[in-house]
Amino acid sequence: MKVIICGAGQVGSQIARHFSGERNDVTVVDYNADLVRRVTDALDVQGIAGHASYPDVLDRAGARDADMIIAATHSDEVNMVTCQVAHSVFDVPRKIARLRAQSYLTAIYSDLYRRDHMPIDVVISPEREVAEAALRRLSAPAAFDTELFLDRKAQLLGIQLDEDCPVLDTPLRQLTDLFSTLRAIVVGVRRNGRLFAPEPGDQLFAHDQIYVISQVEDVTRTFEIFGKVVRRQERVVIIGGGNVGLAVARALEGRAERLRAKIIERNRTCAELAADALERTIVLNGDGLNSELLEEAGVGRADAVLAVTDDDKTNLLASVRAKQAG
Repeated sequence: MKVIICGAGQVGSQIARHFSGERNDVTVVDYNADLVRRVTDALDVQGIAGHASYPDVLDRAGARDADMIIAATHSDEVNMVTCQVAHSVFDVPRKIARLRAQSYLTAIYSDLYRRDHMPIDVVISPEREVAEAALRRLSAPAAFDTELFLDRKAQLLGIQLDEDCPVLDTPLRQLTDLFSTLRAIVVGVRRNGRLFAPEPGDQLFAHDQIYVISQVEDVTRTFEIFGKVVRRQERVVIIGGGNVGLAVARALEGRAERLRAKIIERNRTCAELAADALERTIVLNGDGLNSELLEEAGVGRADAVLAVTDDDKTNLLASVRAKQAG
C-alpha cells in the first residue's frame, strides 16, 4: 500500500514507523527539512520537504497513485486543506486528518467531514485519546490497564493479583459458582511473561496479571473480589492545561459525582483560557515542577495526579515529585 504521511513530528514519525514496519511504500512530507531527514535516516521511508497542502508538493510525494494520505501536521487547517486537495486534485481513496481544536471535534459538527463537504474519511485526535485514557484510569485506579467496549457498557480491567487476594488457588469454575450474580469473566492471564486464555479448571496465583471483562455496574464488586480496595476519587490535580488537561477537566466537571480538581499550567495565556473555559476547576499559573506550587495545589492530599504537559520529561519529573509528596 502506498501511504503519504504529512507531518514529521512525534505523531507523524510514529505513524511512519508503524506503516514502514509493515513493508508499505511510505513517503513523509514536512516543511522542516531537518525533521524529514531525521525520519528518513531512521526509517525505510522516502521524504519530501515542502508544505503538505501544496498540490505540487503532494504530486512530488506520489499522490496520483497513493492509496492513503494521513495529514498529521501541527495545524488543523493545513490538515483539512491537505485532505481536500488530495480528494479534489488527486482522488486519493482514503484521507485521514489529525485535528486538535475541540470545536472541530464536536459531534454536532460531524457533517462537516462528509464527502461532499470536507472529504475526510477518518478524524484522529491523539490528544483526545490521551484524555480518554486518563479518564479511564481515573475511573478504575486499581487497574493497571482498562478499556471500554459495547458502547461503554462493558469494561476490560487489567488487575495485578497480590499475595492477599482472597481467590488465589481457586479454579475459575468455582468463582462462577461462588459469585453467580457477578457479571464478569476472566478472559486472559499473564504469568511469567506468557499471556494465555484460561480454562475453567485453571487457578490464579499471586503476581498473576489477569484481564477481566465486566459490566460497568459490576466493576467495583469485581475489584473487591480480587482483593482491590476501591477508593472514591475526590481530589485530582492536573499538571498541564493544554488540550489534554482541559479535556480531562471538562469531563470531570461533567460527572455526576462532585470532585475537586485543580490545574497547574505554566503558560499564562493557556492558564487564562483554561480558567475561562472551566466553571469549578481551580487553575494555577506556574511551573508544575515547583515544590511550593505543588504543595499549594494540595498534591500531598490528592487522590490522583495527572501529568499531561506536552513534554515527556516534565511529566515524568512531576509524577516523581507528586509520588514523593504522598
